[in-house]
Amino acid sequence: MIRSLNSFDLKDKRVLIRVDYNVPIENGVVKDAYRIQCSIPTIKECLESGASVVLMSHLGRPNGKINEEFSLISVGEVLSDFLEIPIKFSHDCINEDSINVTIGLHPGEVHLLENLRFHSGEEDNDVEFSTLLSKHGQIYINDAFGTSHRSHASNVGVTDNFIHKGMGLLMKREVQYLQKKFKNPKEPLTILLGGAKISDKIDLIEKFLIDANTILIGGGMAFTFLKAKGLNVGNSIVDEKMISIANEIIKKARRNRVKLVFPVDFIVSDSIDEPSKLETVSFDSIPTNMMGLDIGNETIKLFSKILSQSGTILWNGPMGVFEKKEFENGTKEIAISLSNLKDENITTIVGGGDSASAVKKFSNIEDITHVSTGGGASLELLSGRSLPAIEALGKL
Repeated sequence: MIRSLNSFDLKDKRVLIRVDYNVPIENGVVKDAYRIQCSIPTIKECLESGASVVLMSHLGRPNGKINEEFSLISVGEVLSDFLEIPIKFSHDCINEDSINVTIGLHPGEVHLLENLRFHSGEEDNDVEFSTLLSKHGQIYINDAFGTSHRSHASNVGVTDNFIHKGMGLLMKREVQYLQKKFKNPKEPLTILLGGAKISDKIDLIEKFLIDANTILIGGGMAFTFLKAKGLNVGNSIVDEKMISIANEIIKKARRNRVKLVFPVDFIVSDSIDEPSKLETVSFDSIPTNMMGLDIGNETIKLFSKILSQSGTILWNGPMGVFEKKEFENGTKEIAISLSNLKDENITTIVGGGDSASAVKKFSNIEDITHVSTGGGASLELLSGRSLPAIEALGKL
């Protein structure tokens, strides 16, 4: 059985917490502190119970090398503001100095370790690296739901060195909420999927071809389906290896009487970075020299109408290249549509990643029933896969 935070006697203990502080930073400034904010209840619970806390996280992809661009120093400053106490920070996560800082902690103090991925041992799930990390705590808590689908040292390997280990408040809430809501969802159940690749979401699609009433397909992945149907998609992104699988999905949806709905129009251009020409075209009229980069207004109306008639909605993946202003409108309007459903007795769930970023950017996150902190993790959990980091907490 996996233990939760409130099952431990934390008084005078050092609690090592794996958090997910993989947040966007520009010029040393944290641009979105949502994940940091979500970790605060677990940290405060530990501190108020008389423990000291050591926090570890990754940030970005420094590929096992020290890179100041990916330092957690800026995160520590934001964390200190949230907790309203000073934070001790170590410029390494496993050296003798950092371990000595941890050993010297008093109850109520917080120690943030430098980026785990400055060491290759983190992503390699290295035994020696895991052992050194474990020296920071007497109790291990995993509160990083967003990384729970990975088998790394800080969330899997390290657990072998702890008798006392369990879930943090955020991890427990994420897992229980997602499992409960999709065990018996209020119908109609509508799944809205976007992003570039079908391969990232194939297991999720397969599951909901059984459970869902309607699946809406937007984003770049729509073009693989359209090509599978024999349509010309111009220079739009297509996952050639997935065309046959897309065909099977279309056939299975038909057999299972699941409505599979594709965009009816697109915003197309000759370039992503330097678009000299923008047009709105029908799904079956994409010019050969153009690429679809966002859904059009008619698709926004169609998708929004279906969403408004739903009982439960899961959204994962943007409708276009929303990082570019020219191609943000589809994602923006879908985020607003979901936000507008707050008083309609419809459960709205956003599956982390880019979709969560879009909600925060374009609408009010408070209007969404549940915004997950884990993109890939939430997808794998909902697909029925076991998550390695959660499994590791249950091992004796």
